[in-house]
Amino acid sequence: MVSEQTLKVCLAQLNLLVGDIAGNTQRVLESSQDALNAGADVIVFPELTLTGYPPEDLLLRPSLDTRINDALNAICDASLSIYVVLGYPKRIDGKLYNMAGVYFEGQCLYEYAKQSLPNYQVFDEKRYFAEGRESGVVDIKGIPCALSICEDIWQPQVMLDAKANQAQCMLNLNASPFHIDKSQHRQVLLNERAQQGNMPIVYVNLVGGQDELVFDGGSMVVDAQGELCASMDHFKEQSDVVALTFNDVACTEIKGRIAENQPQLANIYDALVLGVRDYVNKNGFKGVLLGLSGGIDSGLTLAIAVDALGKDRVEAVMMPFKYTSQMSLHDAEDEANRLHVPYKVLPIEPMYNAFMDTLADEFEGTKVDTTEENLQSRCRGVMLMAMSNKKGYLVLTTGNKSEMAVGYATLYGDMAGGFGVLKDVYKTLVFELSKYRNTIAEVIPPRVITRPPSAELAPDQVDEDSLPPYDILDEILRLYIEEDQSAVSIVAKGFAEEDVRRVLRLVDVNEYKRRQAPVGVRLTQRGFGRDRRYPITNGWKIGH
Repeated sequence: MVSEQTLKVCLAQLNLLVGDIAGNTQRVLESSQDALNAGADVIVFPELTLTGYPPEDLLLRPSLDTRINDALNAICDASLSIYVVLGYPKRIDGKLYNMAGVYFEGQCLYEYAKQSLPNYQVFDEKRYFAEGRESGVVDIKGIPCALSICEDIWQPQVMLDAKANQAQCMLNLNASPFHIDKSQHRQVLLNERAQQGNMPIVYVNLVGGQDELVFDGGSMVVDAQGELCASMDHFKEQSDVVALTFNDVACTEIKGRIAENQPQLANIYDALVLGVRDYVNKNGFKGVLLGLSGGIDSGLTLAIAVDALGKDRVEAVMMPFKYTSQMSLHDAEDEANRLHVPYKVLPIEPMYNAFMDTLADEFEGTKVDTTEENLQSRCRGVMLMAMSNKKGYLVLTTGNKSEMAVGYATLYGDMAGGFGVLKDVYKTLVFELSKYRNTIAEVIPPRVITRPPSAELAPDQVDEDSLPPYDILDEILRLYIEEDQSAVSIVAKGFAEEDVRRVLRLVDVNEYKRRQAPVGVRLTQRGFGRDRRYPITNGWKIGH
C-alpha cells in the first residue's frame, strides 16, 4: 500500500522594507506564527527576506553580518514548530552568498546558495554575491524538497539537479520585478521547468514598490505537468495555504485558491499605484502635490496619486499663464472636484514678469524662443518645490516616457520633483490608462482625453507641431529603446527616414536630462535609468 503525506505550504507574499533587517525579521516571526495557527507545516518567504530586495550597496556595510546573525538567532530562539524557508545574505569563508535556509524548532536544517546570479537589466548581483555550487534536498515533513532562488528557475540546471537528487518538490524564492507581460512569461517558464523536473514548483514572489522597481507578487503553485493549481493576487500583500499531497514517489494532488486574472491595463495601473504608495510611505512623506495643468498627463497622475494615497494626502495646483486656455482651467478644476482633492490656482505671471525684468539687459536684442517657454516651466517648478519644502509633501512630476525620451521636458521646471509617476509610460499608453481608469469611475474629464495634447507654453501650441503623431513616435521609440534597433532597420519597417533620424538624435542628445530626472515606476524591460545606461559624452553617430 502506498502511503500518502499532505504538506500544507503557506506562501508568504510580503511587502518588505529594504534595509530594515530587524523589522523584516519581526514580520517573519509574526507570519510564521500566523501560518502555524492556520495549520501550515511550512512557510516560504521571498528572496532575501531579511534585507529586502534589492539591498544594493547595503550589502557592503560592515555591520551586515552581525545584523543577519542576530536576525537568524532570533528566528532560532523562537523555536517555532513550522518549517521556515527564507532568504538572506550570508558570508562563508569571506564570500557573500544569496542564501535560502530552512529553520525548524530552533535549528537550521539546510542552506542553499543561489547559483545563477543575474547581471542584466535592473540586476547587478555579481557585484555582491559569489555563485553557489551545490544542490541538495531537505526533508520537510517527510517530503524531499529542493530549494532554488529566483534566477535559478530561469535556467534548467538547478531543476535537473533537483530531479537527480530525487526531490519531489521545488521551493522557489523570488524577488522578480514587474514589467509588462512578465506574469505570462513566468507561467510559461514554470510550465517548462516543472515538466523537466517532473515535480511541482512552489513559487513565492515579493510584492511592493522599491524606488523604481515594483514587485507584483503573483505567487503560484504548479503541478508536475506545469499546470497552474494555485495562485495569489498581484500587487497585494497576502499569505495563502496550499495543500500538496504526495505518495512515495510523486505529488498526487494540489489544493489551493486560484486568483482571478486581471486585464493587462489593470495590472499596469495597479503597478503605478503601488509604486507611488510605497515610495511615499516607505520614505515617510506626509503626502504629495503636483501641478495640474488640465492636460492628460497630470490628469492621470492625479488619479493614480489619489488611488495610492487617498484624497486627503494629495494636493493639486494649477499655475496658469497667459497662454493657459479657459478649457484647461475648467478641466483642471473639474478633475480636482471629481477626485475631491484640495485645489489651488496660483498664477505664475507676476513671477515670470519679475524674472524677465531682471533679465531684460541679458535678453536685449534677442528673439523670443524656448528660453521664455522654459522660464514658465521653471516658475512652476520653483512654486511646487517651495510648497514641498514648507509642507513636507513630495512633488510628483507628470512627464511621460515619450517626452523624456526626446527631451521635451524642462530641467528645473516640469522635471523638478521627487518621483516621476509616468516616467516609463509612453504617451499612447497614457491615453489607454486614462480610458481604463474612467471605466472604474469617470474621474478624468473626457475632454482631457480627447483634446490634442499641448504644453501651452506658446499661443495655439500643440505637441504635434514639432513631433510626429504619438502613435508613430512611440513605435519609433520602442524599436530604438526597447529593441535596440538601428535607424536603418526602423526605416525599413516603413517609417519616414527624416522622422526616424530626428527622433533618434533627440533621444541620444537628451541623455543628460534623463540623468537628472527623478526616479519613477519601471514598466518596460528598458526603462531609463537602471536598464539603459548610455554615456552622456560620446561620439557615437546614428548610422547602421
